[in-house]
Amino acid sequence: MNSRRSFIKKTALGATAASLMPLSTHATISIPYAAPKISLAQWSLHRALEKGLVQAVDFAQIAQNIYGINAVEYVNQFYVNMVRSEKFWSQMKQNSENEGVESLLIMVDNEGDLGNLNDTKRKKAVENHYKWINAAKILGCHSIRVNAFGEGETNLVRTALVDGLGELAAYGKKEDINVIIENHGLHTSNGEFMTGIIKEVQNPYLGTLPDYGNWCLNAEWGSTQNNRCDDVYDRYKGVTEFLPFAKGVSAKSYAFDENGNETIIDYQKMLKIVKDFGFDGYIGIEFEGENMPEADGIRATRALIERVWKGLE
Repeated sequence: MNSRRSFIKKTALGATAASLMPLSTHATISIPYAAPKISLAQWSLHRALEKGLVQAVDFAQIAQNIYGINAVEYVNQFYVNMVRSEKFWSQMKQNSENEGVESLLIMVDNEGDLGNLNDTKRKKAVENHYKWINAAKILGCHSIRVNAFGEGETNLVRTALVDGLGELAAYGKKEDINVIIENHGLHTSNGEFMTGIIKEVQNPYLGTLPDYGNWCLNAEWGSTQNNRCDDVYDRYKGVTEFLPFAKGVSAKSYAFDENGNETIIDYQKMLKIVKDFGFDGYIGIEFEGENMPEADGIRATRALIERVWKGLE
């Protein structure tokens, strides 16, 4: 928040100063640096949350007061027992507002396969997501993030996903909450395949959350950490394909070299794609590294995003 206030203050002062300058054919206008909008994905702190070192109800306060980040992305598994409590989500909304933090989305896992070939099980999976859309609406989010899993012959899974995602997006439209798909391994990390489904559904409430890292085609969840995956979809092609439907961007990071660069993902190339596209939403920090403290990983990811973004000015 301080950085945002400082930016607004500097911009206002710059505008005032410019209005007092005499007109001159030699005058130049200095355009202030447009900092990227950065959010924090709760998964970046999953180890601390799982160990009880921090509490999920304090996430907005942690993001603002420890990391200076004023927008957050929640993970459903940390709120399973409270999902149907309107009172809880109303209090979470108030907590966020008290901290000056914007709630962007809830990442939803483990609620069934939206591409299940069995009609009854697919319908159940769709309905399982309704409660998270309801929670997101109370919280003030714009979206829930879902997985587009399903097992079986490719064309049959595609048909099932068109139905399942279409039904869920229809409910999302009714509640004014987007349903956004993240590349999370297997067919969900095939950008051409997934965007084809979105185009077929034809509902503007169905979109994407392109993740820089989850492009493994032969493993569920799609992690490419430590180069463990041997069948990786071109991540830069995938993000490019997802961007026209993106309601957010997930800046995955695993590890950094001595110069502060991510060791697997070319952030220079990735952020240029995002910026050249004209994406003006939030870029969410999602540190998933195994060999450094989460706090250090979050700060290193933010520093990298800001450094590279400024260099693209």
